Amino acid sequence: MSLSVQIRHRLPGIDLDILFQAPRGVTVLFGRSGSGKTTIVDAVAGLLRPQAGRVAVDDWVLFDTEQGHWLPPHRRRLGYIFQEGRLFPHLTVRQNLSYGRWFAPRDARRENPDHVIEMLGIGHLLDRRPAHLSGGEKQRVAIGRALLASPRLILADEPLAALDEARKAEILPYFERLRDEVSVPILYVTHSAAEVARLATSVVALQDGKVLRQGPASEVLADPSVAPTGVRAVGAVLEVSVAAHHEDGLTELAANGVRLFLPRIPHSVGDALRIRIPAQEVILSDRKPEGLSALNVLQGTVESVRAGEGPGAIVSVRTPAGTLLARVTRRSVEALALQPGKPCHAVVKTVALAPQDVGGRVAKS
Repeated sequence: MSLSVQIRHRLPGIDLDILFQAPRGVTVLFGRSGSGKTTIVDAVAGLLRPQAGRVAVDDWVLFDTEQGHWLPPHRRRLGYIFQEGRLFPHLTVRQNLSYGRWFAPRDARRENPDHVIEMLGIGHLLDRRPAHLSGGEKQRVAIGRALLASPRLILADEPLAALDEARKAEILPYFERLRDEVSVPILYVTHSAAEVARLATSVVALQDGKVLRQGPASEVLADPSVAPTGVRAVGAVLEVSVAAHHEDGLTELAANGVRLFLPRIPHSVGDALRIRIPAQEVILSDRKPEGLSALNVLQGTVESVRAGEGPGAIVSVRTPAGTLLARVTRRSVEALALQPGKPCHAVVKTVALAPQDVGGRVAKS
């Protein structure tokens, strides 16, 4: 299943003109505040009636202004996950999960409730009411309620924004399973580069109501012009596998034959992962460094150098493990004579790889 979105709409302060395709998996809408992310989600959900456009999931048309076709929100077969769980406080978890199923068409493809409950790890919560759930537990129940409504499309509008870092770390693996085990497209809004790197099958980068760039997370996050927080969100995304766990508390990863080390992670040997390495955590040397405490030193070749308006530059380095990005000063670029084709070494501190930047590899759509 795939989602096609074409929307034109004028609002005070923004002129929305959007066209993109979202395949099965998680398509992330990524951009600064005011770029149009929530407006797009509201239009897809039927909470906003655009002046022109068409939105469809395969041959299921939600609206088409040229044809005069408009499905009201309650007939759009959507699962909506909000920033807060928005569970019914007077119902138990079991009853909240069942609520969506009451409105699903009889001929709709239905998710197995036992599978959804197992996937989300909420079996022990079924008889509780929302007041007795943590923020992370509420969001897991909200995901389950959306799934059990037999949706043709799932919308998630910054579903982790109201959670602290510990609860975000709890929920992210469930969204990864949702991405890999559910056949419907998921449209996901976030400001977080870490969430994009871990979850995105594809990314639609937005700016001032327009699509600035669309593509894999590894390409979009490498472009400082599309990151909501600028150069601080720029980073490389590598596909790796867990090679070993060592007694000193480190996990060894394999990336195309290259060994990388990071603090121990809760994944089994052989698991395939994606890791995000922020550009600001990479330093460069024009020769093999010696006498360093850093364990991750990768030999590579400069692919490109992009200088910013200030004193900084982003250097792209091709290594056997994949392409890395380094945020350095323009003075360093000149001192090291960094230019395309020049050999160099990239150094990544082991402790620079944060747990939120490590997640399951995206399944191919």
